[in-house]
Amino acid sequence: MNQNKMDIPEIEPLPDGELEVITTHVNADFDALGSMLAISKLYPKAQMVFPGSQEQNLRNFFLQSTVYFFPFSKLKEEDFKRVKRLILVDTRQAGRIKPLEKILKNKDLQIHIYDHHPAAPGDLKGDLEVLAEVGSTSTLLTEILQAKEVNLTPEEATVMALGIHEDTGSLTFVTTTPRDYMAAAYLLARGADLNLVSEMMTHELTSEQVSLLNELINSIRKHNIYGIDIILTHAATDHYVGDFAVLVHKLIDMENVKVLFAMAQMEDHIYLVARSRVPEIDVAEIARYFGGGGHASAASASIKNQTLTQVEDSLLALLKANVEPLRKARDIMSFPVISISPEGTLEEARQMFTRYDINVLLVQEDDGPLLGYISQQNVSKALHHGLARVPISEFMTSEFKTIGLGASFPEIIRLVAEQKQRIIPVVEDDKPIGVITRTDLLTILASETNVPGSLVADDGSLPARHIKKIGNLLRERLPDQIIDLLTEFGLTADRLGFSAYAVGGFIRDLFIRQENLDIDIVVEGDGIEFAKVFAQEHPGVRTRYHRKFNSAVLIFEDGFKVDIATARLEYYESPAALPVVRTGSLRMDLYRRDFTVNTLAVKLNKRQFGLLIDYFRGVRDIKQGNITVLHNLSFVEDPTRVFRAIRFEQRFGFRIGKLTSNLIQNAVKHDFFDRLSGNRIFGELKLILQEDDPAPATKRLADFDLLKCIHSGLTYNKTKVDLFGRIRKVRDWYELTYLGEEYQSWIIYFLGLMNGLKRDDLDSISNRLILNRRDRHVLIEGKVELDRIMGTLHRGKHSSAGKLYRLLKPLTTEAILFLMAKTTRENTRQAISTYFIKLKKTRTEITGKDLISMGFTPGPDFKKILDRLLEARLDGRVNTRTEEKEFIKRTYLSKVN
Repeated sequence: MNQNKMDIPEIEPLPDGELEVITTHVNADFDALGSMLAISKLYPKAQMVFPGSQEQNLRNFFLQSTVYFFPFSKLKEEDFKRVKRLILVDTRQAGRIKPLEKILKNKDLQIHIYDHHPAAPGDLKGDLEVLAEVGSTSTLLTEILQAKEVNLTPEEATVMALGIHEDTGSLTFVTTTPRDYMAAAYLLARGADLNLVSEMMTHELTSEQVSLLNELINSIRKHNIYGIDIILTHAATDHYVGDFAVLVHKLIDMENVKVLFAMAQMEDHIYLVARSRVPEIDVAEIARYFGGGGHASAASASIKNQTLTQVEDSLLALLKANVEPLRKARDIMSFPVISISPEGTLEEARQMFTRYDINVLLVQEDDGPLLGYISQQNVSKALHHGLARVPISEFMTSEFKTIGLGASFPEIIRLVAEQKQRIIPVVEDDKPIGVITRTDLLTILASETNVPGSLVADDGSLPARHIKKIGNLLRERLPDQIIDLLTEFGLTADRLGFSAYAVGGFIRDLFIRQENLDIDIVVEGDGIEFAKVFAQEHPGVRTRYHRKFNSAVLIFEDGFKVDIATARLEYYESPAALPVVRTGSLRMDLYRRDFTVNTLAVKLNKRQFGLLIDYFRGVRDIKQGNITVLHNLSFVEDPTRVFRAIRFEQRFGFRIGKLTSNLIQNAVKHDFFDRLSGNRIFGELKLILQEDDPAPATKRLADFDLLKCIHSGLTYNKTKVDLFGRIRKVRDWYELTYLGEEYQSWIIYFLGLMNGLKRDDLDSISNRLILNRRDRHVLIEGKVELDRIMGTLHRGKHSSAGKLYRLLKPLTTEAILFLMAKTTRENTRQAISTYFIKLKKTRTEITGKDLISMGFTPGPDFKKILDRLLEARLDGRVNTRTEEKEFIKRTYLSKVN
């Protein structure tokens, strides 16, 4: 029953042995603390238990005041089932009392609720409910204690006063009521310390908090959603920084904001704090979606295992769903249309639902008329009855209504609500060009650029929150001929009515100040047609194209290449599978990429040349040195991204964030790498070993337990750390000494990584990585030969230069350098150095032609003669051409004569 403040029944005590617990929401604040202390006066035998962490400000207060001595408890696991009464204050949401939520399953449990939050879906129902929409729960409980004439100590009054002041902004928030003023006055009369309240409400910011506040200010982006200005901002740090809500309040005061959603990624959580001063936006409704809560004007949530990109996308979707929109169907429809043939089977429909993560499919024959639609629910029921091979046409809904591009949002809502239609096709000339679904409406509204070209508004402008001009940066850091080429791409796009963008690592490296002329172009339109037209207009340029991927390559006369791709979306049929491609828009194309730092795009069309488009905060992560995935299934869909994350982290001196690190650990835990083909793993491993210094990245592979996806016995221990260090020194020595002589350093590191493994292990690795014949020889047969030669070198059986030459000459440069790095004996290293510096390029002056002129008959003996002559020259027994002739005459012709 609902009780007002003066009608509180007597609370019956529980029988002896039965446990009662007072608790509140996670991330408890002062209002939660004050409410717990107040309600303990009415339930003197109840244990006060925090369900989880408390706000930093509250923790500091515990250390600074006598509240430390209040009787808070920790509930043991065995006590959970003994709880017969649960008293909730400042919340009535089950999800906000974890891990105490399990108590709710207890049989015959009494639930008593004292709360000031407005009713919300999923609220618990209590046997006793004391509810009032006042500024704080401490206000409500102050009224109860006053009515019951319960005495309060000054310390208790102070804590309850802190609760009122915190939740009402010191009695200034629009949610403040006259009752809050009266309750605060009563607590002041009972000895509440206003000096302490003031100190706790206005404490100075730490350097970390100032830094976080500065980032919030610099990250502000204004969204005008159906006429209402809404500010979104974000910050990120690898560790927890307390009092985020305090920073948000300061930001509101500084910027005079009416609606604000602030997000902070700390470790693997994203903390959301929302404030609204307009009645059109209920921030509590938004926060509840993320498992949080609050009031219409103030709310918060703690979100785990999502990226800032995901949270912001969801946030925008929810805002558009909760603000009365004025848009038309053309603005909110989703495309491309995903349809299935009427002859397709129900099992094929099920696969498409999973593939595209949708709930309804249109039914049409190729580009023919629309025949109907079928829902996931109906398909699931049919499959349950064993109808997997039955044609779609037998179960599709063939009676439906369509709308045109100009249909208003209220019309769409009425059609969905009144006609009970699961999908609304948007048609033009009787053909579907887009869809609006009932269940996906929020997602559709979240997308601002689903239609090719819709990135550009009617006036030719771009959304300011995503762009800035970097034309000068391009001209500063790129050669003139590259600028001219990018300009030509833009002009070709203009002539075709397409939008063209330079994307990915090429743009990323402009900000990192690394040279990169590996240009990738994405076209909103037809990439193949774009490439063909460009080649036709520029003599000497050839093109190759791949119809399957709607992509092409432009090949210039000097061999320079540029990749051209059609903006596309991808889906993965299973974890670690190769992607399947469909046409999409620029935002979809960028969203399919691996990390935020690789999602930057620069528009090339003449009118907007040099506009940087940054949907996913790539520039921020570049500046802060973060490697951040775009969504939390990224490593499930493509586990090779883990190797790239590690490679980028070490190459750029960045760091993998806490959330991304957790997602990597989850991918390893669930063995998604076992589903990768060996050649994909080998390809990524080669790229890591090709880095200037692959040692740090290899260590990270070991830290994440990723080497086991190659072989369970593969390790990176101290011995290999030292070996990798020696390999780098040897490689640097060789490059300085033999500048311009080609070799592949990754092979040396690969031999180093495999060092110490037995023949059976090497065979297993070779099979796992699907090595070609050459690489297999290097790893296995070559490894055995290297071990033999190393033994010979260590035993000193190369006393002459000629013998040393014969020993090392058959080996590749990479194999010899590995031996030089592996040995710890200076005399062996010196011998190999001598081979490179003095022996390797030594040649005889006598050639085969000279032997013929001397009377020898050409044949297999020529090589034996010349090899023996070379050995004599290497040993210093001959030094001139004349001495070489005399050696041959003396050694071979004398025997003939």
